[in-house]
Amino acid sequence: MEIASVEKLKGLQITPLEDEEEEEEQKAQEIAVDEDDDNDYDEDEEDEEEPVILGFVEKPDHSWSLLRQQFPSKAGGVPAWLDPDNLPSGRSCVCDLCGEPLQFLLQVYAPLVEKESSFHRTVFVFMCLSMNCLLRDQHEQWKRHHEKSSRSVKVYRCQLPRVNAFYSSEPPKGNKSDKPLAPGAPLCNWCGTWKGDKFCSNCKSARYCSQKHQAMHWGAGHKPQCQQLSLSSQLPDSNTCNGGTAAIKVASKSLWPEYEIKNEHESESETEMSEDDAQTNNSLVSKSGMDDSMKSLLDSFEGDCDRKSWASFQERIAKAPEQILRYCRSTKAKPLWPMSSGRPSKADLPKCHYCGSPLCFEFQILPQLLYYFGVKNDMNSLDWASIVVYTCEASCEGVGYKEEFAWVQLSSASPNLP
Repeated sequence: MEIASVEKLKGLQITPLEDEEEEEEQKAQEIAVDEDDDNDYDEDEEDEEEPVILGFVEKPDHSWSLLRQQFPSKAGGVPAWLDPDNLPSGRSCVCDLCGEPLQFLLQVYAPLVEKESSFHRTVFVFMCLSMNCLLRDQHEQWKRHHEKSSRSVKVYRCQLPRVNAFYSSEPPKGNKSDKPLAPGAPLCNWCGTWKGDKFCSNCKSARYCSQKHQAMHWGAGHKPQCQQLSLSSQLPDSNTCNGGTAAIKVASKSLWPEYEIKNEHESESETEMSEDDAQTNNSLVSKSGMDDSMKSLLDSFEGDCDRKSWASFQERIAKAPEQILRYCRSTKAKPLWPMSSGRPSKADLPKCHYCGSPLCFEFQILPQLLYYFGVKNDMNSLDWASIVVYTCEASCEGVGYKEEFAWVQLSSASPNLP
């Protein structure tokens, strides 16, 4: 990543948030979940739309370009933790429904340059690989008391001032000479995602985030390596949090493939598409493949309202069909919903449970990402219509990672689950 690209990313940020009227917020909290309330929140307005930034995935040009000191936006692989020491721990790392460790989905580097405390700012998204858990998650997200809900999709926000203990106050040079100021906490040798606060009792070298991953690593080949590792156990731990010189080495083969997320204004993308229609054969993803995916979603919708919403959604997405993310942090911004059903009302969105501020829309993740991850279109495969991320409007300060809120809209009605 060149210096110019970092500056460009900061330049893409939305202007400071506007405060909502207190009376409207109180009213929204008192309204019950019903069709009128949903329509009040999602009804299209005549005022000018907020500018949207689109995210596209590309294979990184260099192995070092997605290390944390480059402040990347990325999908798949392992997270490039912004704060490498104060990582989420305990129940924050696992699916609340099945107890399995969550897998890294993507992260978005989104600094708020108007605040010194958020000079660096990244939002991370993790999810369970089980579609059954995602279906059950649907029931949980409707709970008004969200502190009691159990989720299979979790979002964490981290921010740092320009002067901090982990990175230089100068912009990165955009080459492999960039180094962080500190190595960070050791990570799990199996997933490379969560803090490795447990270790192999024999070699005392391999580290794990959970007994589950320790058992999986043992069965996948750690057993014959254990003696060799025990002989070199006095060596420094090499699997630190993106220690600076190389990507983390992980044993798991089930992580999603790693991509860099490149940003582009939606208006620019529309212009380029009209000029470059003749070059669509060079696309990373075939148009026919994308169309088949979209048609399968359409077939699962029920009712005229859903079909009208889908037509509007498809018309907008078709202008840049390879987009996997739509970013627009603003109190006025709204997601581009694929369906009219399954949308949250204002009352369905919790307040920030750290500072009490309202949450605002920040970005949504589109199902096109699953294509790049190689997820098959099977009956029990992971799937969604949209994952919408809401974050604290004030982007409140604090050490480490603050949990934010995700609303998942599925492409089909979820079954009745206990």
